[in-house]
Amino acid sequence: MSSWFERSVVDAGRLRLFCFFVAFIAAFLLIRFSVRMIRAQVRWWPGNVTLGGLHVHHMVFGLVFMCVGGVGGLAVQDNRSAWAAVAAALLGIGMALVLDEFALVLHLQDVYWTEKGRLSVEIVFMVAALCGLALLGWAPLSLTPGSGEQVVAYLGITLALAVNLTFTVICLLKGKAWCGVIGVYIGLIALVGAIRLARPGSPWARRRYPAGSRKLARAVARDQRYWRHVTRLKIWLQDLIAGRPNSE
Repeated sequence: MSSWFERSVVDAGRLRLFCFFVAFIAAFLLIRFSVRMIRAQVRWWPGNVTLGGLHVHHMVFGLVFMCVGGVGGLAVQDNRSAWAAVAAALLGIGMALVLDEFALVLHLQDVYWTEKGRLSVEIVFMVAALCGLALLGWAPLSLTPGSGEQVVAYLGITLALAVNLTFTVICLLKGKAWCGVIGVYIGLIALVGAIRLARPGSPWARRRYPAGSRKLARAVARDQRYWRHVTRLKIWLQDLIAGRPNSE
């Protein structure tokens, strides 16, 4: 196990990313456990942090951790040192605490236990997926300059990245967030998501699928046939890990 870690993580230059990823996941699970204990009013668990009657959200502590970890990481010269690992872990903890309340920042109101608060969990899942892919060695399009003409190689990579970015943006406009996010690393997924019909209610569908059109009818039928089951599974997993929102 130690030889695998040394070869696949340390020697590959992914020590900081590994520490960030582990700390990010651990901090998210811990804070979700904490807020669920507070929500259940468990007596033995510490309650919310309040200062003079002011409820201090955990995103505040997350910002502090992000600042310390980010600036500390910039100050460390040796990327394989223990200090580099600590700084990356602090950044991961801070980002988990902030993104766990992403919906609150977006709406500028406490929507943590509402349906709108699901957005925070969705963002955390996406960040975890991207970090996991990067830790496994995936890079956007997995492109690197060849040994031939460097200018031609870089122009080709730039063009490919631009095309992939276009497909990614189209996926997001079509309401396919996961296809867009994972498509940054795996271009084929972004291409498939960009070609297929948009989800009903997405910006793309509202602008390009008129009411009563055949495309809108096909999009609704496909959404009910496939995405409904995927959405149910996703919501079940979110509720299992993060807790079920209050019924509105």
